[in-house]
This record gives sequence, C-alpha cells and structure tokens, in this order.
Amino acid sequence: MPLVTSKEMLSDAQKRGYAVGAFNAENMEMVKAIIAAAEELRAPVMIQTTPSTIKYGSVETYAAIVAAEAKKATVPVCLHLDHGSSFELAMQAMKAGYTSVMIDGSKLDFEGNIEVSKKVADVAAALDIPCEAELGKVGGKEDDLEAEADTNTDPQEAKEFVERTGITSLAVAIGTAHGFYVGTPVLDKERLSEIRQVVDIPLVLHGASGLTDEDVSDCVKRGICKVNFATELRAAYTKATAELLAQKPDTIDPKAYGKAGMEAVKNLVMSRMKVCGCDGKAE
Repeated sequence: MPLVTSKEMLSDAQKRGYAVGAFNAENMEMVKAIIAAAEELRAPVMIQTTPSTIKYGSVETYAAIVAAEAKKATVPVCLHLDHGSSFELAMQAMKAGYTSVMIDGSKLDFEGNIEVSKKVADVAAALDIPCEAELGKVGGKEDDLEAEADTNTDPQEAKEFVERTGITSLAVAIGTAHGFYVGTPVLDKERLSEIRQVVDIPLVLHGASGLTDEDVSDCVKRGICKVNFATELRAAYTKATAELLAQKPDTIDPKAYGKAGMEAVKNLVMSRMKVCGCDGKAE
C-alpha cells in the first residue's frame, strides 16, 4: 500500500496500549528486512532516517526506496525523518515524500526549542503530516550530536511545550541514551508517568537499543506509543556480514552479505516488535 502518515498508527497505539516500533534504516537491505518483519507479524511500522543517513544518500533516494517497498506491503508503513536537524531539512523531507518528521531542537534552550519546533509543526500541519519534537536531552551520541549528560524532561515544561508548539508527538528524556549503554541504565519511569498525566499526545522513547525487554515493556505500559531502535540494527547487520566474510572470505557478490544482513535485521526487528506489542495490530 502507499506510504501512510504516523497519525493513525500512533493514535491507535495510544488507545490500545501498545507502541509502534520505529526502526532506522541505512540502505535498501535494511528497508526490505524491516518491512518483511512487519509483514510476517502483521504490524504497523515506521522506518526512519537520520541526517547523516540522508547525507550518505538523499531524502529523495530513501523516499523512493521506502515508497517502492511499502507499495508491495499489506501493512501500514510510514517514512519518518529522525532527529531532523533544521527547518530546511524537514521541508526537504516532506517535499520528497516523507510522511512524518521530527525536528530536534533539544540542543537549544527552552524558548529556542519552542520556536523551531513550532515553525516546523505549523508547516507540517498544513500538509497534514505529523511532527515529533524532543524536550530534554537524551544522552549518548546520535549522528553528530552528543550529550555528555542526561537532562530529563520536566512534566510541566512538557505540557507547556506541547501547547505552544502544536507538535503531534513528543520524545521525552527519562535516562535513556543513544548508542549502546555503558553500564546498566537507570530509567526515571515515575517521571514518564507524570508526563503522561499532563501531556495528551503520543510519547516517544529514544535510545531503546540495549534496554531490557522488561524496561521497554514497562515504558509502553506507562504511556510510550513509539519506540526508536537504531544502533542495534546496525550492529546486527554488520555482525552478520562480518561472520559471512570470515567464513567465506572469497565472497565477492555484495548480494550474499546483503542477504545475511537482512536476515539478522529481520529477526531483531521481529523480536523488538513483540516487545512493543505492535504485532498483530495492522488493520
């Protein structure tokens, strides 16, 4: 089917108490693997690209690949700009065919974040495209942005931020980090519950790679409607490729290690979808 926006899938997730899995793709193989997992589990799915991925390819290239694969699918597929770094990039993505965007102004102060988020959200609303933003800083490294320490989201600031920007989903910081964790993460789940009480739009959890299934499931129960996975997909793809080349060093056909990477990513995505509870939820 044609690409859909994230509006209906996140609304349904919020009503029925599950989360949509949002998976970052770097190439055609990962796109195909993610959609294959969604098809097998009958799950709605969001495929994401970050600014560095777009720099490697382009918004037009990834939009064309995902749209072509989604057209063959029988489950809803949404293409989302993850961690949009500027108003201009968000505009380029929507023009190219992205059906959901994120503007990440979390590196700015509160008023600056509101200003850039509202600017993108206003245009997105006019085009009937959902817009995600982030309040608070998720630790770790995402693309070229690195947070040295977490600054968790304040519930009352979150309420004001949503009201003043008009965004349709909010990424919150509760102690998660981008990339793999060093040590055991301590999540402020009570803060998440407090945010849920004062914010009525879907909430998003970033930095889920490396969290336990129990942590992800608990966050979903407390109101998370979208969970992002990126680093562990890259690791799975790379590990499968490296293992194939170690076993068969004479392999020169890129399709061979592409297939190995696809299988690893598909299996990982399926396991994460089950944890989010989105399996069987595709209409």
